Amino acid sequence: MGPLLPDPGPRNARWARRAKGIAVETVAFGLVTLAFPFLLGAAAAVDLVRWALRRRPWVGVRLVAMAWWFLFGELRGVAGLALAGLASGGRDTRRRRFRVYRLRQQWAGGHLDGVARLFGLRFEVEGLGDVAPGPVLILMRHASIIDNTLPDALVGRTHGLGLRFVIKRELQVLPTIDIGGRWVPTNFVRRGSGDTAGELLDLRRLAIDLDPHEGVLIYPEGTRHTPAKLLAAQEAIARSRPDIAPLAAGLHHVLPPRLGGAIALLEEARGTDVVFCGHVGLDGFEHIADIWSGALVGRTVRVRFWRHPAASVPAERDELVRWLYAQWQVLDDWVGEHREA
Repeated sequence: MGPLLPDPGPRNARWARRAKGIAVETVAFGLVTLAFPFLLGAAAAVDLVRWALRRRPWVGVRLVAMAWWFLFGELRGVAGLALAGLASGGRDTRRRRFRVYRLRQQWAGGHLDGVARLFGLRFEVEGLGDVAPGPVLILMRHASIIDNTLPDALVGRTHGLGLRFVIKRELQVLPTIDIGGRWVPTNFVRRGSGDTAGELLDLRRLAIDLDPHEGVLIYPEGTRHTPAKLLAAQEAIARSRPDIAPLAAGLHHVLPPRLGGAIALLEEARGTDVVFCGHVGLDGFEHIADIWSGALVGRTVRVRFWRHPAASVPAERDELVRWLYAQWQVLDDWVGEHREA
């Protein structure tokens, strides 16, 4: 088939990066496994003190178990990719592409299942049945380090949809994403690269030749939501795009969509249905350290999907921008309503 987005840079540098990543994860997994009883005991002692002093939930033991489960999932993912590569003879075939999609669904689903069981998360999902059939373009809210797993764990596993992602280049530090993300169409965004035209051209390629069992997923906000980021984004839009500043000002719980990538995909994927996804319950967990407070334990995570037929998506750019903001406002209102609840 040939990759839609060839892996850039010198081959030796790529292999060295991936070998280093696999070595680091392998050593880390071995050390955590060998030291697991000691780490679990130490974490339990800390948790006991925190519970006695402040009645905080036991988080330390959960984090230790999560670290082991995460590293195990990473190495299992690398092994699966190795088998997929051998089975395909190194060729980019449709069979290998969908095999990697399934591997990623298992990888993401495994990570999310582990977090859900360890922290006692409950999921309430609406509209998931409307996401299929493909092809679809999915625009999802981004609020934490955990919601990265939702697309494959929910949409991918439920409907067998292989998702082409738009993600930040920094995630290449994980070998599973570095290798697997190059074997399926993935746009690794170089934030601040200065080559906006080139970045948008690569992004548009994600919508080329979409299979009925595929979709494209983008986080239009471009980063995780925080109140400070929302205020900064609204002020920037007021200076650069006063025509849409009132639309951005109406948002209170999500960041304004970054129009470059979202509009490029909406234009390139004309004739494709569009799905919006909002979620509540994972807010505020930007980093592992944020989990330490214990607030994640026992949370209910609500997820909602809205599907719009291709015929309802405007063709003219200004109308498309306003349509996108209108749907994003619906998502914002839903998030606000369920946060209060």
